[in-house]
Amino acid sequence: MKGDHKLTELNVAQSLKEIRRALVAADVNYKIAKEFTEEVKEDALGQRNVLKSVKPGELMVKIVQDHLAELMGGGKVDINLEGKPAVILIAGLQGSGKTTFSGKLARHLKAKNNKKPLLVACDVYRPAAIDQLTVISEQINVPIFKDLEDKDPLSIAKRAIQHARDNHNDVVIVDTAGRLSIDENMMEEISGLKKGLDPSETLFVVDSMTGQDAVNTAANFNKRIDYDGVVLTKLDGDTRGGAALSIKYVVGKPIKFVSAGETMDTLDVFHPDRMSQRILGMGDITSFVEKAQEQFDEKEARKLERKIKKNKFDFNDFLTQLNQIRKMGDLKSLMGMIPGMSKMTKNLDIDDSAFNKTEAIILSMTPEERGNPEVLNISRKRRIAKGSGHKMHEVNQFIKQFHQMKKMMNMMSKGKNMNNLLSRMKGQM
Repeated sequence: MKGDHKLTELNVAQSLKEIRRALVAADVNYKIAKEFTEEVKEDALGQRNVLKSVKPGELMVKIVQDHLAELMGGGKVDINLEGKPAVILIAGLQGSGKTTFSGKLARHLKAKNNKKPLLVACDVYRPAAIDQLTVISEQINVPIFKDLEDKDPLSIAKRAIQHARDNHNDVVIVDTAGRLSIDENMMEEISGLKKGLDPSETLFVVDSMTGQDAVNTAANFNKRIDYDGVVLTKLDGDTRGGAALSIKYVVGKPIKFVSAGETMDTLDVFHPDRMSQRILGMGDITSFVEKAQEQFDEKEARKLERKIKKNKFDFNDFLTQLNQIRKMGDLKSLMGMIPGMSKMTKNLDIDDSAFNKTEAIILSMTPEERGNPEVLNISRKRRIAKGSGHKMHEVNQFIKQFHQMKKMMNMMSKGKNMNNLLSRMKGQM
């Protein structure tokens, strides 16, 4: 719509044709994509003579974004934690990531909701699942209830709930065996668990990489256990948005969590408006800021600001900032949240192990060298290269980039030569 001065039937139709193609390519059901674009068309043509001060392209993006968010539920839906203890039943297909999600959810509730969760191992068919949940429980420092002798999941879960009451655990997360919707015995088992436990919340975990099949599976499971919400795992950037769009439309149940990594800190509450922005390539700056705030220390930030203004930023400060970024998640996911960056990083292979190289170089320095970068001479650099397992030119390159960044940060803190600074930063990128 670049160059157009208003919305017309012609440019709206052309835009919607591209949007429909994009939705189908993102695994959105064709029928849903068609109905969606018809609604957008009606809305767009209804507003073409109303907002004359807004550029047609900007108006069209706003209309599409609003409809995408509405299609996915409109707003976030919180998990139900009522009950003493609250019981959360986890269900899903084999290999969908239920056990990993159970651990992520336990960590999330512990860190964000100040809860004392208990993990329950009810996958009695796969010993490795119990071992996996045990490792996860140790990793996130959350207790686990398991019984290697008992083969009745309902019996295990009921005793776990009593154990939780006795030990003041206010949330019980029941990890169940993976099952196929065509396996009648296994479906009967999960139905029995739902009836026997009467959980506060039943979550259906689905691997978003299965695309349109995820929607069919979600619908079949919902007929049997009438779950409360959906969890999308392995959600890679905006390429899996189609499953999120279709599930809410077909099943009518809200998506409550999304997961985009293997580590325990990669679980996010699902926000339809933010997901619609990511699908449109507009990033998700709100989630990015929230992740940053989790690692933000106001006292340290003020201290760092003073050092930058005095041009005293050193390798110790750099290492601290590096570790804070690491805690926020993998780089590709973070960059995808920044408006305009998702397209740039879509087909880019970003190796987070690059941080290891930088860290190794800094940790090979003495305390004096880390605090006073100016003392680094050739002999010191040679020792650092040998100690970190890198070549001399790699150490020189890193130190050069560090000094350039330090200079830029100092200029930015003083608000000087911003145009020159931005052009130099663009060159560095």
